[in-house]
Amino acid sequence: MRNDVVLVLVVITALVFDFTNGFHDTGNAMATSIATGALPPRVAVALSGLLNLIGAFLSLAVAATIASGLVDTKVITLQVVAAGLAGGIIWNLLTWLFGIPSSSSHALIGGVIGSAVAAVGISRGRRRSGPDRCGVGLFGQW
Repeated sequence: MRNDVVLVLVVITALVFDFTNGFHDTGNAMATSIATGALPPRVAVALSGLLNLIGAFLSLAVAATIASGLVDTKVITLQVVAAGLAGGIIWNLLTWLFGIPSSSSHALIGGVIGSAVAAVGISRGRRRSGPDRCGVGLFGQW
């Protein structure tokens, strides 16, 4: 029964992350269109929502990246997933609050890597090629 409760909490946390991802990335994606007057704000937000929905069904690139060896899958538990999502949510909210443009996908990847390392330590929590492979992209956005 305990795992069922944790699973429900993970699903709720994932939905909250998805919500923060939506408003965080909508601001980043539509700011130029709204600021230049190319689109009215309501149309821009509606268009962004529609395209985010379509994108969720067309691309599984982020999920494939995370599943392809960023962390050792043997250490992933529901608690690790929940902590990774919580880290992504906190990062999204902080960068939104301070007006810092950042990627929600990078926040999620960093949260998953960080929670896995926190759970079992750096030597067991990561795969050798995972963070090394995407680290340049994570820090290259700055």
